[in-house]
Amino acid sequence: MNADTSSRDPSPRSSLTALTGRAFGAIPPTALVLLGIVSVQLGSALAKHLFSAVGSFGTVALRLLFAAAVLMLFWRPSLRMKRRAWAVVLAYGVILGSMNLCFYLSLARIPLGIAVTVEFLGPLAVALAGSRRWLDALWVALAAGGVLLLTEGHGDLDPVGLLFALAAGTCWGLYILVGAALGRHTTEGNGLALGMAVAALVAVPFGVADSGTALIQPWVLLAGLGVALLSSVVPYTLDLEALRRIPPRVFGILMSLEPAMAAVIGLVVLQELLRWTQWIAVLCVVAASAGATRGARTDA
Repeated sequence: MNADTSSRDPSPRSSLTALTGRAFGAIPPTALVLLGIVSVQLGSALAKHLFSAVGSFGTVALRLLFAAAVLMLFWRPSLRMKRRAWAVVLAYGVILGSMNLCFYLSLARIPLGIAVTVEFLGPLAVALAGSRRWLDALWVALAAGGVLLLTEGHGDLDPVGLLFALAAGTCWGLYILVGAALGRHTTEGNGLALGMAVAALVAVPFGVADSGTALIQPWVLLAGLGVALLSSVVPYTLDLEALRRIPPRVFGILMSLEPAMAAVIGLVVLQELLRWTQWIAVLCVVAASAGATRGARTDA
């Protein structure tokens, strides 16, 4: 009787997963990806509003701390893993923490749309790495042209912010490569939860040293939780559900819209105006990313 009862009474996590799956089942997968993109950029816009209170370091610390707490509570991952798996988790977490620190440092200095566009060069480089197709040279040239347009007459753009965005893009490229290894060495969301916890351990000391007791103000904690949900928990959930229903190549093409969405969110939410050449630059990187993703080998 006990066995029958337990089989009819699934764990809370299983029930929540099933309920979430049914809710998302009614939404087209392309809409899930687009909602995830909007969520990430709204989270970045909310984060930028926090900079005046706790700075970029404090904002990163709150985002990763709350995201790690939510994911650890949901997945409750086991700490019993092989040494190789732990090495991958630690590398993933350090890269994830570094990527967020660099991106938020760039976001404090340059507009959201430009920061995301420059950062997007990292995934684009991964998509094009090792390619021998002549068409991919066109995508490289298009992306390079976009970067030149971004920096044309760059007196209004902080060069340090651009360098931090490039550093974030480098970390993003490494994040993709290490993330693939994480998927091979861990199951479900266990590796993600542990990696996010490691990322929080990387970022929180910077946030505490920079912001101190300002981090524990109630409204700051609430805003930090909102950033974590919008920037991490919600988009990861939407992306995972979408990837179950569409090919990765289609997913990658849709994700190529992220720089353009960042520019739009920056304009609407943050009132960050871009010059017409900068809008063309954003579209160049979007087109290069979509073209490279569409032409990538299936195994890549």
